[in-house]
Amino acid sequence: MGELTDRRARKKAQTREHVRTVARQLFDEHGFDAVTIADIARQADVAVQTVFNHFPTKEDLFFDGRTPWVSGPADAVRHRQPADCPLSALTDYLSQFVRNRIRALREADLRAYVRTLDASPSLRVHERELVFESERLLADSLREAWTDADRSDPGPTPHDPSTAAAITAAMWLSAVRALMVRHRPLVTAGADAAQIAADLGTFADRLLRGLADSAEQLRTGTAPPPGVEPVGSLRAG
Repeated sequence: MGELTDRRARKKAQTREHVRTVARQLFDEHGFDAVTIADIARQADVAVQTVFNHFPTKEDLFFDGRTPWVSGPADAVRHRQPADCPLSALTDYLSQFVRNRIRALREADLRAYVRTLDASPSLRVHERELVFESERLLADSLREAWTDADRSDPGPTPHDPSTAAAITAAMWLSAVRALMVRHRPLVTAGADAAQIAADLGTFADRLLRGLADSAEQLRTGTAPPPGVEPVGSLRAG
């Protein structure tokens, strides 16, 4: 029984990979919006329902295996070293992510992926939904880090962890996304990926550390306007 189960699992995995490979070839050749699930099923020689059994939507099929960045920022905070400040760990992760992602555009398959993505309104909408999910995950991990009773890192403690976490996640990921979306077409058009990656990585690092410094200044006593309690402001924990 165990051997039969393993064989079925392998066959299912092989079918999934075959469908995904065929779909990506069609997307690269014809564009995402011009290809239907029926086209994919016919080219892969499987039933339409088989495609849906593995991928609920065409967008899920396109992005499958390509979005480690959705959980990456939250994981960087959650799995940081005990004495590391959450914002420092997040800055290190995001700066390196920018470098690696832009540098990887030297690979033909990733350039094709970005060209297909940028050419499709529906994919860009889905990408934004994934960004929102990444923000939610990051906000959760920051709130957990800032409310951990056993935290040993030296970073600022928010007065309102939930609000501060949501604002931080939105600001930091929006900044990184703006850098990526602005510059990835330049690389797919032939610009030097290595040089752009180095420049953007350095800029992202300075920008995010500046945001972290602002949070530290709030912690050390920057006064709000008279009568105003800053939502999500930081104070010494």
